[in-house]
Amino acid sequence: MINFPHDFLCGAATSAHQVEGDNIHNDWWAAEQKGVLKEASGCACRHYELYSQDFAIAQELSHNCHRFSIEWSRVEPKEGIFDTAAIEHYRKVIKDLRSRGIEPIVTLFHFTNPAWFAQKGGWVKFKLKKYFLRFVEKIVKEYAHEVKFWITINEPLVYSSHSYLLGAWPPKKCSLFQTAKVTLNLAQAHIKAYHIIHKIYQDGSLAKPYVSIAANLQAFEICQKSVKNRVAFYLRHKLYNLYFIEQLLHKRTLDYIGINYYGRNLVHVEDWSLRSLLLATCKYNHHPLRKNSLGWDIYPEGLYKLLLSFKKYHLPIMITENGICTHDDDLRWDYIREHLLQMHKAMQEEVKVIGYIYWSLIDNFEWDKGFTPRFGLVDVDYRSQKRIIRQSARKLAEVFKTKII
Repeated sequence: MINFPHDFLCGAATSAHQVEGDNIHNDWWAAEQKGVLKEASGCACRHYELYSQDFAIAQELSHNCHRFSIEWSRVEPKEGIFDTAAIEHYRKVIKDLRSRGIEPIVTLFHFTNPAWFAQKGGWVKFKLKKYFLRFVEKIVKEYAHEVKFWITINEPLVYSSHSYLLGAWPPKKCSLFQTAKVTLNLAQAHIKAYHIIHKIYQDGSLAKPYVSIAANLQAFEICQKSVKNRVAFYLRHKLYNLYFIEQLLHKRTLDYIGINYYGRNLVHVEDWSLRSLLLATCKYNHHPLRKNSLGWDIYPEGLYKLLLSFKKYHLPIMITENGICTHDDDLRWDYIREHLLQMHKAMQEEVKVIGYIYWSLIDNFEWDKGFTPRFGLVDVDYRSQKRIIRQSARKLAEVFKTKII
């Protein structure tokens, strides 16, 4: 039996560009129109119009929280010009969640930038952080009375590596130097945003907010014992899992730790190049595990190990994303169930986990992978936009409701 605290947050997540559709003013849309990505997001799931329908499903599934992002390019489609209709739209989104007893958890940056910001140089340019911080101040002042939980930046290292090192995402650069600059700028942006948010709440005599990032963590495991693999394991765990979070902890700018976790990274290095030490994985099917439809290893024990390793920071932890893309719904439920059990095991060892958020509420546009991966608790027919609740979602709803597996 799982015994969650009475105020434990249980829900699912979405992000604006992946579900809303027609985000015509951001850098991803611009890249999609150039044909440099596998698919274009187009109308996606039409969530911008159908959000209330989707939240009604979340309510039916006993969710008491929902994580979503506010699309910066909708709010500020042109530099310095804020769209009041978009601001009112997101206010309605928040109020709709509140009316259903669902706690809004708001992400301020989830991979997409206004096209004008990208054209100026984006996150590479040190001075351009001021535009993001202006957006943060505007949004938080608008919604502070309705929002308690904020996530400033989603998966900063995924963004910097995929956009500036691997060249997979806009602006499709391959530069270690630019990757480092972007990572530093994102860290500094969070630190400044954290103080802006807290000052707004303090000036408004509001209860203190909870501000964090959503950090993507991987369970790094050594394939075979060797010096190269040990060095690679140390570097990856330190740089990928710990470095960014520890920088923010040092500045005391995390009220809780947001963790996105999907699976294992099996370290197998064959040479001493930096790229190999940081990126090479086993290609020989050693220590095989079940995989999702993108080939990611399913490793629930990794969540338990990571949660224990974060216990030393003495901060609440929220699982801000955990999920699987698969067409096998039985596998989806196995994945969810096993991760919940591992999370609960860590909680029994006094790791303070305050919430579990599944990725994602509905099927969506999975960035450079297009629409093929199916992460949703709810199936989306992209032609008719019909929603069909999967059985795994109903099983999870029973857990959220009864706290029993």
